[in-house]
Amino acid sequence: MRPILIALGLAASLTAAMAQAENRIDRIRPDAPALAPYGDLPIGVQTLTFVNPDQIDIVNTTADAEPLYDRPLTVEVWYPAATGTQPGGTYTAVLRDGKTEVALQGRAARDAAPASGTAYPLVVISHGYPGNRFLMSHLGENLASKGYVAVSIDHADSTYSDQAAFGSTLLNRPIDQKFAIDQMAALDGPLGDIVDADNTAVIGYSMGGYGALIFAGAGVTQAATEYEWGTPNGLLARHLAGSETHAALVDDRVKAVIAIGPWGMNAGFWDASGLSGIQKPLLLMAGGADDVSVYPAIRQIFEGASNTTRHLLTFESANHNAAAPMPAPEESWAMVETLDFAPFDHYADAVWDTNRMNNIAQHFATAFLDLHLKGQQDRADYLDLIPRAADGVLATDDAGNPAEDHTYWRGFAPRTAQGLTFETLPTGE
Repeated sequence: MRPILIALGLAASLTAAMAQAENRIDRIRPDAPALAPYGDLPIGVQTLTFVNPDQIDIVNTTADAEPLYDRPLTVEVWYPAATGTQPGGTYTAVLRDGKTEVALQGRAARDAAPASGTAYPLVVISHGYPGNRFLMSHLGENLASKGYVAVSIDHADSTYSDQAAFGSTLLNRPIDQKFAIDQMAALDGPLGDIVDADNTAVIGYSMGGYGALIFAGAGVTQAATEYEWGTPNGLLARHLAGSETHAALVDDRVKAVIAIGPWGMNAGFWDASGLSGIQKPLLLMAGGADDVSVYPAIRQIFEGASNTTRHLLTFESANHNAAAPMPAPEESWAMVETLDFAPFDHYADAVWDTNRMNNIAQHFATAFLDLHLKGQQDRADYLDLIPRAADGVLATDDAGNPAEDHTYWRGFAPRTAQGLTFETLPTGE
């Protein structure tokens, strides 16, 4: 009886812990790098729905028919709120199992009045397959507090609740990203007044990163349009490198791209010619042990995007969940009937603390976006680093100022940059 009673007690404790779970998305660790903490602006959040008319219905496409439909996109928008807005709010999100609802705690105030008098750069956030608009909510909030409007998309046919044919994701990702910019640019009222869509960045994780790279100019290979498991009827040719349709997709409003664990190179979606089409500043983030998008393939993207300056931040020994997903909600720790793994595995990493990776991603995203969307040239110092953090030399004078031979990563306190590499290649190399 004793083992049974212990098991029952543990189960009851777990249930109670879940009932009281805070599931905070806004934690900043004491050892976070300098640009990770939230900014000074209060944050508002709104949920909007956009509808893109007359899109190809990939899910119902057959060899004989390519029906059209009005494609709905629900988005979460974080933005600088009016002075005096009280921080704090709750999100209701669905877990990886597609049905369990969880409460997330953050700093944004629901439907708060937007700030006025200033237009802020726009950041589009695009989740993986599957995912949802809350997967990178920590980054959306964080950037809004620093003077950005962040719009995170629920990509139809690709969320936890409506996951459908993979071909829909292959075709629609960059189209959804561009449509979100169009809709945010066209917003009326106080929220629309503060959106500067002419200065936009796209941040994509996994399949979101795949879409962001196509949107940035990396047209796909002919082989990618012909995969039996891909987009039916060769419809992916819309994004074929060198095609008029792909050229029309590339958007001058997009000034920078961040791709986190981007999928695609591992499956032959780009070659040297396709990658050379990227002419926008590019920041890649990846786990050094990524076995989904495959780390060596991500390095090929980094090395092959020769027509732009690009950076590669690597979390050594981390897998595919590096940097992007929010901390695993407490409810995700338990096994569920609909999956052969705990949903926890979808969010967490076996080696790295998720909060730590989120804070590092917030730091580098802030430096990169401030430089390219706001023209803050001093942020370039945070991107001018020796490649391997562990090789950095700590050398300061008695006042704590860096000495001539100081090479430790800017913005990181002593001992806190271990396990990271940051590489840069300029245009033409």
